[in-house]
Amino acid sequence: MREVRVGFVGAIDQGTTSTRFMIFDRSGAEIARHQIEHRQILPASGWVEHDAVEIWENTLKTIDVALAGAGLVPSDLAAVGITNQRETVVLWDRATGVPVAPAIVWQDTRTEHLVAGLDAALIRERTGLTPATYFSATKIQWLLDGGLRDRAERGEILFGTMDSWLIWNLTGRHLTDVTNASRTMLMSLSTLDWAPELLELFGIPRVMLPEIRSSAEIYGTAEAVLPGVPIAAAIGDQQAALFGQTCFDPGKTKCTYGTGGFLLMNTGTTPVRSSHGLLTTVAYQFGDQPPVFALEGSIAAAGAAVQWLRDQLGILGSAAESETLAGQVEDSAGVCFVPAFSGLYAPYWRPDARAAIVGMSRFHTAAHITRAALEAICYQTRDVVEAMAQDSGTTLDCLQVDGGVTANALCMQLQADILGVPVSRPAVAETTALGAAYAAGLAVGFWKSVDDLRTNWHEDRRWQPAWSAARRTEGTTRWRAAIDRTLDWVSVG
Repeated sequence: MREVRVGFVGAIDQGTTSTRFMIFDRSGAEIARHQIEHRQILPASGWVEHDAVEIWENTLKTIDVALAGAGLVPSDLAAVGITNQRETVVLWDRATGVPVAPAIVWQDTRTEHLVAGLDAALIRERTGLTPATYFSATKIQWLLDGGLRDRAERGEILFGTMDSWLIWNLTGRHLTDVTNASRTMLMSLSTLDWAPELLELFGIPRVMLPEIRSSAEIYGTAEAVLPGVPIAAAIGDQQAALFGQTCFDPGKTKCTYGTGGFLLMNTGTTPVRSSHGLLTTVAYQFGDQPPVFALEGSIAAAGAAVQWLRDQLGILGSAAESETLAGQVEDSAGVCFVPAFSGLYAPYWRPDARAAIVGMSRFHTAAHITRAALEAICYQTRDVVEAMAQDSGTTLDCLQVDGGVTANALCMQLQADILGVPVSRPAVAETTALGAAYAAGLAVGFWKSVDDLRTNWHEDRRWQPAWSAARRTEGTTRWRAAIDRTLDWVSVG
């Protein structure tokens, strides 16, 4: 390990809607960032694709602009970590490095027919996951069945989630980490390696899969982009946010609100199997230390609900306007919005569900619908919190939150009201990038231990619940009725 004298660590945060590069100092303070959105390609109902080349090119731009904006050069960075949207599938040509198909995004539901016949008990036992279109395995299978299987079996095509795609382009090595591998529906939780019986089940040649490594170690250097700078961490975005929130102790819980919503609870070095619709996943692993596990509840549409109001309905000029518009009314006046655009994830796991707005009359306005969208984010989170309490036996006393939606103070107040517990936002709200930077910094000795990171955490704002128990119960009952109506409509269809 080289002696660390420089004062900064970088993080590539490759998300569902954008890519950013952020730079942090030893205190965990943000020094610089640059962010670029990429296209959301929607070729058919339920299909969501990205252009992996566009994302790589945006990554390069964000690095250049962030460094220049801070007046830094690559040698000022001790290391760079990568965090990424999980489950999204990229297949590329081993010889040319060119993708052989569009990237299929985690939200995509085109493989619903492949999921329907899976052995759920086997997959839950091996992987800790519930069979769903959400995960990578059926996406890979669908692409191979489309005419790529022969080339894949000859070793000509490689698979990776976005971390692998970026590591390949940065270092030339075909690697992933345990957190991302644990989201493919192909990795055994007991061995932390690809499960042969699952590769056979999905017809996926092992030769196309990356080597699984820990979340924090030096994978290589990015000589063509950041000469001499180690790429020293890869960690899925939600696990990175858990780490950035310094949830290092069992029972610590965070919720990240981005395109989707993701609540994770640290369960220590023992995986906790869920019987209430949650997932068991790897939280992180450092070097040769034992892995740390988490319970996770995934929500398909959080910020995506607001984006839909902006982009498809034109109700909003920007996502930020949702707070102002929703604040024009005291409540949603009985309107419930179930944003199941990609189905319902935890704890329902109904990929066939579709979005619905129920309870409307001519009285209702765009403000009521927008408020219902914010409430939907919070009620979905409550559903997961209740399932997590049943699985873990731990009652939540405060929810640590992060992600873009936390800038919406009205939404966070609604979250406290609907949960009935305080909601706490850290000073650095973008903890996904911070977690990747922390992991990379630990790998190279920039920070000596997680105790250094705990001292960096500071609260920015806390929201206290203001609703009565009766109002909370009334709202939850209406929400559950809206869920039932959505599922009843699916059964009729």
